[in-house]
Amino acid sequence: MQQILNFIIRNKNFLLYLLLFSLSVFFTIQTHSYHKSKFINSANFLSGGIYTRLNNVNQYFDLKTQNENLSEENARLRNRLQNHHLSVDEDFVDTTSFDGTYLFRPVRVIKNSYSATTNILLIDKGLNDSVQQDFGLITPKGILGIIDKTSNNYATVISILNSKSKISAQLKKTNHFGTLTWDGKSPRTVQLIDIPKIAPIKIGDTIVTSGRSVIFPKGIQVGIIESYNLDAAENNFEINVTLFNDMTNIEHAYIIEHLDAPEINNILNLSNEQ
Repeated sequence: MQQILNFIIRNKNFLLYLLLFSLSVFFTIQTHSYHKSKFINSANFLSGGIYTRLNNVNQYFDLKTQNENLSEENARLRNRLQNHHLSVDEDFVDTTSFDGTYLFRPVRVIKNSYSATTNILLIDKGLNDSVQQDFGLITPKGILGIIDKTSNNYATVISILNSKSKISAQLKKTNHFGTLTWDGKSPRTVQLIDIPKIAPIKIGDTIVTSGRSVIFPKGIQVGIIESYNLDAAENNFEINVTLFNDMTNIEHAYIIEHLDAPEINNILNLSNEQ
């Protein structure tokens, strides 16, 4: 302890300089949007490079599982090409079933958190690949989250396992819709709220995206109803939904881009200004 105090006393001028310099950099970044955006891009670039190298090691040891998953997906897609009347599996997203207003592009998840309350994912595509904020992210089994921040080569994603996440979803068999949230407890289960109590629901029903935003098309799988009860006012259901995705084991995914999103957002903004 005495040695630490002696070190601080000997280098007090230098340490004070470092403190003041750090504070000046911090306030410069916070008060200037240009510097802030440059800092975010640099941070994403640095952390993205580190996570890419770590993920390459993990990917090598997980090749067998990933190859099995890809083979299974390819087989399903081949079956659909051979017979377009084939019924869609309950736990599989067929990207060929959506019209040409949506563009699907493959990406790789190189970082995935699921044990915090505000979890994010990091993917290996960014502005150089035309990835932008508010694009959706899915796997063949269901939704993962929404693009948040982007740098040239990487992007962060607000995970569905994030207490700030709010995604419009509905019962697959009806048009009753609500908001998908997460209570921060289990990585297997999310919550669907604001479903009116007149909606006919039962355990095992499928939950899908509602298509009421430009982020996800209607019908992307989410999960199945695990349990439900009425809220405090007894007007709406609060539903626990077991996810189709294993959020603790994610690597390959697809970005969803709504090609008409700029036009739709523009007309909505004009309406809101009136």
